[in-house]
Amino acid sequence: MTIIYIIAFIFGIIIGSFLNVVIFRLKIKKNSQAKLDLRGRSKCPECQKELSAFELIPIISYIILQGRCSGCQKNISWQYPLVELIAGLLTFLPLYFLGFNNVYAYLIIPIFYLFIIIFFYDLKNFIIPDVILASLFCLILIFDIIKLIRHDILPLNLLYGVLIGGGFFLVLVCSSREKWMGWGDVKLGFLLGLLLSYPHIIVSHLLAFVSGALVSLILIGFKGKNLKSEIPFAPFLILGAAISLFWGQEIINWYLKGF
Repeated sequence: MTIIYIIAFIFGIIIGSFLNVVIFRLKIKKNSQAKLDLRGRSKCPECQKELSAFELIPIISYIILQGRCSGCQKNISWQYPLVELIAGLLTFLPLYFLGFNNVYAYLIIPIFYLFIIIFFYDLKNFIIPDVILASLFCLILIFDIIKLIRHDILPLNLLYGVLIGGGFFLVLVCSSREKWMGWGDVKLGFLLGLLLSYPHIIVSHLLAFVSGALVSLILIGFKGKNLKSEIPFAPFLILGAAISLFWGQEIINWYLKGF
């Protein structure tokens, strides 16, 4: 079993390397159309030096090069090894928690890959690409169809999840005229509700708001931000959803024990 987990982790960090390419090269035009150019070798963003195969080994190259380009010696973004590491962990963890014979594990893994793209893309660009949300919708739809066929979810709980997941943000967007939230958050909220269903979507949103509030306070205290500073919310939604997928029921049980 251990060797299989290791193989899954290695596969994940390789996928993570590709996810980095998508995050950096995906461009959103003014008409909201997405353009992804995968042609050409990877280059240093500073000196435009083409990277050799040795410099493209996930995580290992970053460590050997000490986080610097071999050409211009400029710092390499921490995003590269971090995305690779997270992708490796999120390939390994579903298999570890759900088991190799669980069909849901193999659907959750690619869902997590899209989560990573949304997390870092919104963090960098303050926008959630519709093309990624559309791909996420297709995977979640397959996920829910299987759950419905296997009677692992109640249709009513799925409906409640969607209404709570996106409806709450829809109210915030309309009432604030997009000052508090964007339409990308609304779309993502609906998709997370479709994925998690009721009551796990409530746990997910609570975790998102708590973590978002904590990070905002830290930024205000140490980075000079203020209450009007724009902070992307999708990363917190993704974080809350990932935790809820693994430990949502445990969190609910822990909470209910207090009553």
